[in-house]
Amino acid sequence: MSLRTAQRASLVDQVIDQLKEQITSASWPMNGKIPTETVLAEQLGVGRNTVREAVRALTHAGLLECRQGDGTYVRATSELSGAMLRRLRQAEQLEILEVRRALEIEAARLAATRRTDEDIVLIEAALAERDKAWEADDPDLFVEADLAFHMAVAHATHNFVLIDLYEDFSAALRASITAAGTSLNKSYIPHDAIARAITAGDATAAERAGHACMEHILIALTDA
Repeated sequence: MSLRTAQRASLVDQVIDQLKEQITSASWPMNGKIPTETVLAEQLGVGRNTVREAVRALTHAGLLECRQGDGTYVRATSELSGAMLRRLRQAEQLEILEVRRALEIEAARLAATRRTDEDIVLIEAALAERDKAWEADDPDLFVEADLAFHMAVAHATHNFVLIDLYEDFSAALRASITAAGTSLNKSYIPHDAIARAITAGDATAAERAGHACMEHILIALTDA
């Protein structure tokens, strides 16, 4: 997605809108470094002070993070996720996992009643990738694969508020998955029961499987 030359009126607001568009459209990916102030000023046809104000506003909103001597990075895709990220930085891992439990149990239950054939294919594919990542003994890959499985379940709910919440929660979930993996001392938690229940359309079994999975993680963390 290309940037457009800004008009004269409300330059800062226009630049903010265009930078946000780059973020929300994933033209600038999460955790990626955005172009320098000089490059942005040239692309937008505005002064560097205007770009600086826009970047400062988006940093305050939590969408961007300025790293001294390094550059500016994408930290969130919306004001909601930026606010959530700031709040979750202050939270304990147990608190994050308790919220994650509530989201994932409800997601599994709803997915079982609303999933489509395409959703089933995506969930099974994500489960297979999760298993492969575990067998490869690659912690970073496993965290991403585990999160992708749960995102596939969330998308199968077709509840867009829940999906948005889960996506906004993803940064904290990465940290909690990593922490849980360390606490579990490489004890594998199968997710097959969740996938089977969703495929079968059994909401009760899906809820039960999701609950069992999260309880295993919570017990391991509190005992660590």
